[in-house]
Amino acid sequence: MSWYVVITKPKSEIRVAKALKEMGIEVFCPVIEEVRQWSDRKKKFTVPLFRTYIFVNLLEKDRSVVFDVPGVVKYLFWLGKPAKVRKNEIEMIKEWLGNETVHNIRVSQYKPGENFKIKKGAFKDKTAFVQELNKTKLKLVLPDLGIFLTADINEVI
Repeated sequence: MSWYVVITKPKSEIRVAKALKEMGIEVFCPVIEEVRQWSDRKKKFTVPLFRTYIFVNLLEKDRSVVFDVPGVVKYLFWLGKPAKVRKNEIEMIKEWLGNETVHNIRVSQYKPGENFKIKKGAFKDKTAFVQELNKTKLKLVLPDLGIFLTADINEVI
């Protein structure tokens, strides 16, 4: 059996995971507590760590069963094949979420044209913007230094 990444409709992750679990499928939908503040109150919400993604542990031949659940869109594909996540990576996420010293978890994806401040390494505290992003490369512009930076994106799935 392998762990696959299922893409769901937005804001359906927890409901889809629950329905799949009720069907007897091993599902992992990592969630975090998020506090949202209004002018008159604060409220805690349980939200998915990865928006529109859940993980299912299935045999290759049983992959189509997830489409019986409303809210499932498709499988995530990587290099033309359904993306598989290693068991140890699932365990690492579970361990990390269970670690009480980790706070304020947030997952973001970069998009072309976005600006951000580099937090670590040789270019720490420099502002960069994403010029191009594809499956294998991330091209950044560091205007303060007048340079372009190209980073290879390692295969993580």
